[in-house]
Amino acid sequence: MATEQIKMPQLGESVTEGTISKWLVSVGDKVNKYDPLAEVMTDKVNAEVPSSFSGVIKELIAVEGDTMAVGEIICTIETEGGAPAPEAAVSAPEQKPVGGNGIATPVDQGNRARYSPAVLKLSQEHGIDLTQVLGTGAGGRITRKDLLQIIESGNIPAAGQKAEAPVQAASKLPVQEAAAPSQPAPAAIAPAPAVSVPVLAGDIEIPVTGVRKAIATNMLRSKHEIPHAWTMVEVDATNLVDYRNSIKDEFKKKEGFNLTFFAFFVKAVSQALKEFPQINSMWAGDKIIQKKDINISIAVATDDALFVPVIKNADEKTIKGIAREISDLAVKVRSGKLRSEDMQGGTITVNNTGSFGSVQSMGIINYPQAAILQVESIVKRPVVMNNGMIAVRDMVNLCMSLDHRVLDGLVCGRFLARVKGIIENMSKDNTTIY
Repeated sequence: MATEQIKMPQLGESVTEGTISKWLVSVGDKVNKYDPLAEVMTDKVNAEVPSSFSGVIKELIAVEGDTMAVGEIICTIETEGGAPAPEAAVSAPEQKPVGGNGIATPVDQGNRARYSPAVLKLSQEHGIDLTQVLGTGAGGRITRKDLLQIIESGNIPAAGQKAEAPVQAASKLPVQEAAAPSQPAPAAIAPAPAVSVPVLAGDIEIPVTGVRKAIATNMLRSKHEIPHAWTMVEVDATNLVDYRNSIKDEFKKKEGFNLTFFAFFVKAVSQALKEFPQINSMWAGDKIIQKKDINISIAVATDDALFVPVIKNADEKTIKGIAREISDLAVKVRSGKLRSEDMQGGTITVNNTGSFGSVQSMGIINYPQAAILQVESIVKRPVVMNNGMIAVRDMVNLCMSLDHRVLDGLVCGRFLARVKGIIENMSKDNTTIY
């Protein structure tokens, strides 16, 4: 018999961890290669983890609700034939973890003496003595989540001293991920105080779903790590509105899907990005990565969640092609057929907040991108024209959130001015949708 390991897969670009939302197998179950083992949730997508081997489930290392770094072992499988697989985790000398009374006490080792690479790296970055940490993972294993909780509390047990407080198990606070190898470790985030909310007669308690937890974690990380700045321009979209309204019915009859205003805005943004590639960048600690491909993430909401699928190489697509992708991706989201590859590779987000009547908003940047552009509602307003006359025009606000580590107001102002110019010059005389 040989023991093989199943590790947390990378379910999308920039995804560094996943949460085991549900095990589909138990210890002792026989599985075939490619059988689903668990449902895993990330901030981008929900997916099943397939088995890489045929055999019998030997150990479920992660429990439901555990958040595991990509590459961490989540379970082991006994297969027929071959030598046992080498132990991937690093062994450590006998530990004396902190007990509930704050005093180091001897415990059975089990999984506590096995550290994943993510745990070792995080402990080294923050000077945490792992011999003084009480793990909450399966069999007492120290998890990355345990260390993040200690970092947040500020009670970091260094070598030669005892931790001021034991690790708190199963914290529900969203936490930051470990910095990438090329990045300095982020400053610890002070945990929010626990809030006791009285539940009165008639109140409704709504459980927080896995998707909502993932959204919360990603948004918290974005706000804590990215210094947001905001800017806005107003755009006269009268010519665009007239043009689109004149062809939308014929287009729908011919193509079978809607020609939305949003497709024109996505096209304008992709065109402007070619002239201002700095916007199409990401922060990487000691360097800024300017992405070659223009892949535009679009936000698609359901009743209880928000997904961000990607239009790949948007600058190479026609307005018709972009409109088709917007329609197809929205159908996938709402029918539950969105794939992990549909969520990967985004370099900037364009959000159609105007679809629900918003006229001004400040979006949270979709980490690790450097900008998000909110396209607000097109409204008719009286406007003073260049000749001094007042006219009723179709106006729209474009609101941009930017990562001030990567971008400055000057380049963002020029970028928005270019998007404004493209939109204001879209008309039946100079714009083709094919």
